[in-house]
Amino acid sequence: MNLDKILNLNYLWGALIVEELVRHGIDYFCIAPGSRSAPLAGAVASNPKARSFIHFDERGLAFHALGFVSATGKPAVVISTSGTAVANFSPAVVEASKRKLPLIVLTADRPPELRKTGADQTIDQPGIFGEYVRWQMDLPCPDPNIKPSFVLTTIDQAVYRATSGMAGPVHVNCMFREPLAPVKTAELRTADLQNLRFWKDTTQPYTRYLCPQKSISAHELKNLAATLNKIRQGVIVVGKLSTPQEREAVVNLSEKLNWPVLADITSGLRLGSSHPQVIHYFDHILLSDRILPQIPLEGVLHLGGRITSKRWYQAMEKARPRPYITVLNHPLRNDPLHQVSLRVEMSVADFAEGLLGFLRTQLPGVWLKQLQGQSNQIDRILEKFVQKQKSLSEPLLARLISQHIPADSGLFLANSMPIRDMDMYADHKGKPVVVQGHRGASGIDGTIAAAAGFAVGLKQPVTLLVGDLAFLHDLNSLAMLAKLRTPVVVIVLNNNGGAIFSFLPIAEVEEWGPHRFASQSEAVGPPRVGAPKPGEIFEKYFAAPHGLTFEPAAGLFALDYFAPASPQDFVRSYQKALGQKKSSLIEIKTDRRQNHKIHQDLQKAIEVEISRS
Repeated sequence: MNLDKILNLNYLWGALIVEELVRHGIDYFCIAPGSRSAPLAGAVASNPKARSFIHFDERGLAFHALGFVSATGKPAVVISTSGTAVANFSPAVVEASKRKLPLIVLTADRPPELRKTGADQTIDQPGIFGEYVRWQMDLPCPDPNIKPSFVLTTIDQAVYRATSGMAGPVHVNCMFREPLAPVKTAELRTADLQNLRFWKDTTQPYTRYLCPQKSISAHELKNLAATLNKIRQGVIVVGKLSTPQEREAVVNLSEKLNWPVLADITSGLRLGSSHPQVIHYFDHILLSDRILPQIPLEGVLHLGGRITSKRWYQAMEKARPRPYITVLNHPLRNDPLHQVSLRVEMSVADFAEGLLGFLRTQLPGVWLKQLQGQSNQIDRILEKFVQKQKSLSEPLLARLISQHIPADSGLFLANSMPIRDMDMYADHKGKPVVVQGHRGASGIDGTIAAAAGFAVGLKQPVTLLVGDLAFLHDLNSLAMLAKLRTPVVVIVLNNNGGAIFSFLPIAEVEEWGPHRFASQSEAVGPPRVGAPKPGEIFEKYFAAPHGLTFEPAAGLFALDYFAPASPQDFVRSYQKALGQKKSSLIEIKTDRRQNHKIHQDLQKAIEVEISRS
């Protein structure tokens, strides 16, 4: 590293921070413009190995970084100026913490003499993210009396804490005094740069860390295998998996045990998968209360994160199978029903590799064959549904996307209905794709931004399926799409409000009791007194209709726009959007009440068919 062109101590520390991150292989820097962060932004701009992404909204910027991390498995860096800019990182930090994604948060701050003085753009930044960060450091202002190697070892520790053990976000709060511009000062001449002389002539980090390897003894694995070998009617349930190796490990275990695999849409085992052990429509099968009581469930092996299906957890609440074994590569308790009997902390791939040698190959059980037959029945029902539809619906759209999305591209699923619809109605006979979503805190924040970052990291086109409220929540991030070399096709389901609430008990409430109730149009006048009409409170306070369409948004952000009205129109629009080198917006307008009825009718037809089998 050449230090000769650095003019002051602020820029020296900024350059050391960025260079040390680059030496750790962390080269993607997401920067929101600001003055106090100039030494950090200038260091990124001056480092030839650093890649930068600039965006004006800190909240969207941080979710963009998370999308990149989820695609690559590598940490990314977010940089902001001081004040509320830092607070806007909070939703993404929470999501990174919940999903164990390594995010390096660098925030610029005012010097200590300006804290708690009423100085402009100054808030309490140390500790602002609470327990959601794995580690945090309040870096002092650059000082010639502090060895520059202190900066390097601080960054080395931050990277280690973000990536080792239970990965997650870390926060380094960087105080800077004036001057913030790269002007020459005398301080730099008095700085002790001697202990950098060996470091600056290499490409290695100043301090390297070696992580301990977790393993389970052969004795424990043998005992666990003995337990599993005794189970005839067991099931493997699979949540989010991190690597192709983990997916292969699940398949190997299922072939040895000959147990059915109930895989979440985010597992990577559903789309483009033809493995006979995978039961693609298990959520629908659980619609029938007759399924589990017919064959007592003797044990569960839960690999990876939690799953989308609420019915699975409802079924487990009733069945309470023992043993219930979970395997995850972190120490946190993923046990919302408080029924886990054994918790194994290691990667799914390492677990399977160690266990396979002790397992006996079992013959397929009665339950596996039954579930396979029922899953095939459901597939035929859904195919008939597709063929009969003349207008677009949300279940149909999920199926069409899964059938026409290109192989090896990315599919990013927003929370609420999009991920549920894809989990329930996707066609497994389509192409294999990389599936991602916000399933940490399961919020609607930053969905467009994360899909954009996912496309950058994946280096493949991405399809984003998002609802209208999540779309509006992150409208600013449409500005990111014009910058991308890899396009994102945004498919927004516009049902004029929050469709998921129609599926909850709150939608069935008819009597709210007498109270002062103001409609939207009466908000400026005195509220009328008395009970509202049935459905009025639900519509206003939960469905929250907005009355908007999104063609103007596409025009504002220079996106191609499509508004197909039929299944055939959608397929043509989707294929045209996929064939372009720029991002596009496809708006699907549906009716919330009709959407709810279609879901109910489909599920009723499936439940009746399954109950007959």
